[in-house]
Parts: sequence; C-alpha cells; structure tokens
Amino acid sequence: MADLAKRLTVRVQLSTDGLRSYITAIGESFGTTGVDYAQMIKSYEAEAAGPGRYSPPKVTEVAKLPIFGAPREELVSTSYAERMNLNVRMMSRRYTRLSNAFSKKLENHVASTALTLAAYNFVRTHKTLRCSPAMAAGVSKTLWSTEDLVETALDGARP
Repeated sequence: MADLAKRLTVRVQLSTDGLRSYITAIGESFGTTGVDYAQMIKSYEAEAAGPGRYSPPKVTEVAKLPIFGAPREELVSTSYAERMNLNVRMMSRRYTRLSNAFSKKLENHVASTALTLAAYNFVRTHKTLRCSPAMAAGVSKTLWSTEDLVETALDGARP
C-alpha cells in the first residue's frame, strides 16, 4: 500500500474485502483523509464444506462500509481485483490450488509473477481495450512482442 500511495498523483477510491489489516495498511499509507476507501463485506450461506468440495458457498448478503473519506457506494466493488486474481491463476500455474507448480524459492516466485504480469500488461491484446493495458494507460506506444519482454527483463537483470 505504501508503494501504491507513493506512485499515485491523484485521489483514488479503494475497495477491499473485510480483512481488518487493510484498514491499518491503507490508513498508514494514504492517511485517513487522502483516500476514499470502503470495504465490501459478504455474508455466506451456513453450509458445511465437506471433503472434496471446491465451490464456494452462496453469498446471501453484501454490505458496503465506508472507512475513510467519501467513497461512492456505486463504485465499491471487489470484482476487478477478483477478476485479476482469476487471470493470474489462469496464466500462472504457481497460483493454482492443488498444483505441483510451486516455487521453492521466493526469488523465483517473484520473477515468475513479474513476467506473467508484464506479459499481461504489455504483450497481450485485450479484446475490450483493443490494445494492451500498457498502451491504454499511455505507458507504451506499441504492443510488445515476447522477444521485447525477454530483452527488457534481461536488461533489467544485468549488472
């Protein structure tokens, strides 16, 4: 959160799930007046999860709680973060549950995640954007090739 707060030049609205440690992290990074922040608290069916169960329980209620600033209720959502988590799990087996494609070293895990996200943002054309997210954000003027990505990664790794 501190890294994110340092990179932003405009006021933003943040939404998270109900994990209490987000309140502290966001408050310390943005201050209680520097961000519009709300939590989205979901209540689930009381259904015992038996062995072999992989589907989540059904959501019975959603509460949107303002925490800091003046978040707009209609924008409080965790859908984008949840979708990005799904994208990452689909692109990298290291994030798939019950998989043997794990990293034995943190350094390898970080490198794999960085390459996956760089490819997602610079190499891949997204149908809804009709370009890469990096191009849509004005970070890159062209769609990168996989060769461009590897060359850039190697240049950053060389002393």
